[in-house]
Amino acid sequence: MKDRVAIIGIGIHPFGRTPGRTGLQQGIYAARQALRDAGVEWKDMQFGYGGSYSSGNADALGNELGLTGAPFTNILNACATGGSSLLAACKDILSGSADMGLVVGFDKHDRGAFNPHPSEYGLGDWYGEAGLMVTTQFFAMKLKRYMHDHGISVDALARVAEKAFDNGALNPNAWRRTPIGRDEIKNSTMVNDPLTKYMFCSPAEGGVALVVCRGEIAHRYQKHPVYVRAAVMRTRLAGTFEVYGTSASLEDVPNASERASRAAYELAGVGPDDVDVAALQDTEAGAEIMHMAENGFCRHGEQERMLRDGDTRINGRLPINTDGGCLANGEPIGASGLRQIHEIALQLRGQAGGRQVPGDPRIGYTHVYGAPGISAVSILER
Repeated sequence: MKDRVAIIGIGIHPFGRTPGRTGLQQGIYAARQALRDAGVEWKDMQFGYGGSYSSGNADALGNELGLTGAPFTNILNACATGGSSLLAACKDILSGSADMGLVVGFDKHDRGAFNPHPSEYGLGDWYGEAGLMVTTQFFAMKLKRYMHDHGISVDALARVAEKAFDNGALNPNAWRRTPIGRDEIKNSTMVNDPLTKYMFCSPAEGGVALVVCRGEIAHRYQKHPVYVRAAVMRTRLAGTFEVYGTSASLEDVPNASERASRAAYELAGVGPDDVDVAALQDTEAGAEIMHMAENGFCRHGEQERMLRDGDTRINGRLPINTDGGCLANGEPIGASGLRQIHEIALQLRGQAGGRQVPGDPRIGYTHVYGAPGISAVSILER
C-alpha cells in the first residue's frame, strides 16, 4: 500500500433543500462527519482541497472548524470539482509532502436552471442568443443525435430515470425519495425533446467530505479503508461535441469522458469488466446512457438491451448510480462528484443498507462530466 492513497473517513449532508443552513454550513457538517468516521480531528489535517460554485470559498471552513494554518486550496472545475479535488489530494500524498488531509465540496444553488453568461466561457453573445447556453437544450440536441445513430429509444431514457428514483427511495440522504413509474416519467412535461422534466436533475444543496491518507497507515484509523487505484481528469479536444462547444468534427475524436476513462483504467491496471459498481454522471437520463459506452461498460447501442434486462439495477450485472445519481439527489456542483465517491465507498465497505450491491463488491468506479468539456474518473478498491 506504499504507493496508494486511502479514504479513511466519509461524511455527507443530505441533498435537496435545507432552509436556514448555508452551503458552507453543509460542508462543515459533512467535514465533521468525515473526521469522526476516521477517528481524527481537524488539527490532524495537513492540507485541504475543496470547492463550491455558489456558496463561497471552501477554505472558509477553517473559520468554524479552527484556524490551524494548514494550506487549503479552493478548486472550481464545474461538475468535475469533486473529482479534481480528490486528484489534487492524491498528488499531495503520493508526492510525500503530506500524510493526511481533507477533501470537501458543498453548494447551495438558487432554484431554477443555471444561468451562466457566454463570456465566462470565452464565447460571444451569439451563443446565448442561439439558446445553447441553456444546457437542457444542448443535452437534448446531443442526445437526439446519439439516439438516432445508435438506436436508443425514449423507453430506455425512462428506464434510467425510473431506476434513479427507485434507488433514491432507498437513500436517506437523497432529495427525491419517491419512486416514479416509467409511464409517468415519459408523459410528464416536455422540457427539451426527447427529455421530460423527470429525466433531468435539478440544481440543489448538499455537502460531502472525505479524509484521505497514505495507504500504509490507513488501518490505524479505519477498519474498512477504501484505496484509490486511479484518479484522473481530462479536458476536451478540438472537434469534440462538448457542452459550451461551438462545433463538432466529422471525424471520430475521443471526448473528455473517453480520454479520462481510458487513462484511469491504464493507471489502475484494471478494465471495465473488473468493475463491480459504478457511478456515472446523469445530468439527464440520456447522459447516463451515453456515459455507459464512453466509460467502456458496453458498445454504443447495447444500452437498450442492458436497461431492458435490468443489468444496471442494484441486483444487476453492473449496478450504476445506486444512490439515485443526480436525478434523485440533484446536483450541487461542489458536492456532486464527492457524493459519487461517498456512495462507492459505502458500497465497498458493505455499509449501503437497503441499496447494498450483493456479492461483496471489490472495485468501484466514479465518473463526472461538466462544462466546458471536463471529465474526472476515479477507480476505488476495498
